[in-house]
Amino acid sequence: MLKYLFWILIAACFALLLSPLVVIYLLNNGNPIHEYLTDKYIPAYLEEQGYSNDELETAHFVEPKHTINKDFYHGHYMVEFKDEPGFTYYYGVTKKGKEVKQFCERDWVYSTQKPISYFDKKNKSKHLENDCVNSLDNK
Repeated sequence: MLKYLFWILIAACFALLLSPLVVIYLLNNGNPIHEYLTDKYIPAYLEEQGYSNDELETAHFVEPKHTINKDFYHGHYMVEFKDEPGFTYYYGVTKKGKEVKQFCERDWVYSTQKPISYFDKKNKSKHLENDCVNSLDNK
């Protein structure tokens, strides 16, 4: 019995020491599971939509620093297209069904190089999808 108590105390001490390190890692780097899901589903979705790697200027995972729509995993996929320089589009993966959706919010860098955030469908751009979703809804 004393042997089991010893191992339980060792495990508890280990958990107490390890948990702050895990929290610090997640705060600095984001959830690795969200990054995996984003990297798995969104490039395939973009290919399905007819975009090749030659058409993309940049495409990679980003971790937003604010809360977003509760229906989506926290990580985003940031995409810039070569034929529309200055516009940055964001995509997300839904928690239910693992569907990929484009967010209506997109950044535009104009001639003064200050980013402007577009939050609605009224401000049309070349690669904006009609069924885009606001990432700030359902917070």
